Amino acid sequence: MQKTILHLDLDTFFVSVERLINTELRNRPLLVGGTSDRGVVAACSYETRGFGVHSGMPMRMAKELCPEAIVIRGNAGTYSKHSDVVTEIIKEKVPLFEKSSIDEFYADLSGMDRFYGCYKYASELRQTIIKETGLPISLGLSINKVVSKVATNEAKPNNQLKVDFGYEKPFLAPLSIKKIPMVGDKTYQTLCNLGIRQVRTVQEMPMDVMQRVLGANGSLIWKRANGLDNTPVIPFCERKSISTERTFDKDTIDVVKLRGILIAMAENLAYQLRKGEKLTACITVKIRYSDFNTYSKQFRIPYTSADHILIPKILDMFKTLYNRRLLVRLVGIRFSHLVSGNYQINLFEDTEETLNLYHAMDHIRNRFGDKSVIRASAMGAKTIGRMNNPFNGQPPIVLAHRKQ
Repeated sequence: MQKTILHLDLDTFFVSVERLINTELRNRPLLVGGTSDRGVVAACSYETRGFGVHSGMPMRMAKELCPEAIVIRGNAGTYSKHSDVVTEIIKEKVPLFEKSSIDEFYADLSGMDRFYGCYKYASELRQTIIKETGLPISLGLSINKVVSKVATNEAKPNNQLKVDFGYEKPFLAPLSIKKIPMVGDKTYQTLCNLGIRQVRTVQEMPMDVMQRVLGANGSLIWKRANGLDNTPVIPFCERKSISTERTFDKDTIDVVKLRGILIAMAENLAYQLRKGEKLTACITVKIRYSDFNTYSKQFRIPYTSADHILIPKILDMFKTLYNRRLLVRLVGIRFSHLVSGNYQINLFEDTEETLNLYHAMDHIRNRFGDKSVIRASAMGAKTIGRMNNPFNGQPPIVLAHRKQ
């Protein structure tokens, strides 16, 4: 059976939500993200893009390019709620869908042409979302995920596009090679140096030439440029890791502050593990100095989710990493190699009081929030916390303004 894959993308989602809340922001240049000089643009309105502004750009540079833009800090909880409303509409209307990010969805409509017409059905779904949420959304429809995603980007803003079966290569051919998913700035520059700027050029090349230039990624880019993709729509993807990091508004050398933030991070991540009935077997600590040199250290441990095991290991790793005596710009922690399970008591070291303490603290956090009980040494880390369950099968919310 011929596949029919739908791609939906909420246009400038954070900006659209802010305009939904405050109608005075409509048709005005708007930036959402970090408000300090260290902030990054998480989303920008179309009005700012003519000035050269784009997401991921330092907020200071964006404000220099577009001084009249309104800057909003943004709220992850608000965006999550609006995303959930859209998710519920899609969940009710399509047989199989994948939420690939907070504002992006794939749906498998294969076989529905027999009864209704996939494009007509997708169009009505889009109109339903616009009507019920007030948010603009674009769609692309084709035989696979890659072509549908490219079609959506070509349809924007707030429009739709269908690529008929057999017309995938002609549709992609005149486009810039940068529009192929997986072609970032560095890969694009490498291809430009070889005189490759359009997808058509890649389509005319043998696959092995791309492999020699870009390695394994070269063959994948070649396939995507030719409209070939067999990636299935996956309704649930179990997380392999959980992490958090903080960029400071001002670089710091305050070791007490750094240790307190790491303790708060470890404590919160360990609570999330226990809440999701997960265990970790690998800890990674990351540090970035003021000169942007970044270092990380990884350590394998027996499976656990206990604070009193994780925190000492993390502090020891930080002590080993922090050896340059320079100002620190960023610190982060990641727990990986996750498996399902609950913490097992250590016969010789743990006590019943320790386990009861964890149960009591987690009960209070479940009822009053994950920051309701914290260690005294971590009280200075006020922004450490999560708005949602990291193991609910949905992708993480990415905001550029998470600062300490």
